[in-house]
Amino acid sequence: MKKFKFYAVKLSLLMILIFTIQLLSSGFTDALVLNQQSWSQPWRFLTAIFIHGGIAHLVLNLFALLLFGSILERLINSNRFLLVFLTTGILANLIAVNFYSSSLGASGAIFGILGTLIIIRPLMPVWAFGLPMPIFVAGIIWALADLLGAYGFFTGNPLNNTGNIAHLSGMLFGILFGLLYRKQFIRKKRISVSIDEHEVRNWERTWMRN
Repeated sequence: MKKFKFYAVKLSLLMILIFTIQLLSSGFTDALVLNQQSWSQPWRFLTAIFIHGGIAHLVLNLFALLLFGSILERLINSNRFLLVFLTTGILANLIAVNFYSSSLGASGAIFGILGTLIIIRPLMPVWAFGLPMPIFVAGIIWALADLLGAYGFFTGNPLNNTGNIAHLSGMLFGILFGLLYRKQFIRKKRISVSIDEHEVRNWERTWMRN
């Protein structure tokens, strides 16, 4: 079994460190945020994942990353988890940059984690919206809420300042990762039972004698 590397925890600590630097340096966020400069400064597709717009934004993302990220990391191994997090986050940003003048945060990557979990463990219970429910049900509700938010964005009546398109994109790419890993996950969980015929006969001779 591969060593558990606590990547979800390490990523969270990195985000806390970066947020501290954001508070101390006024120009730091502007150098890393996702915006139209990203096409000529492509590092922003990655760096925007690790910066946040406020303490509430950071705390919500850290909670989801530590909880769901650690679960996924345990299920598919640490290296695959890190691949899911970074790839879905970058791909979500590649889509989001076409719709928002600027954006930041790990939400696209976190929805990528959720999308992967929904496919691998669809019946895993979660507490969402004040109720316990399977994660695939919660995922449907989250997706519908983001679709509603995206509809408001496209019709000129945004409900809030949330990057709904990044959320939906991250979840979609996470679902694709889930489909990629699901067969391997199920195969790993299968239990094969082998019976040694010699041992069975010894047991019969010992215990089944008249």
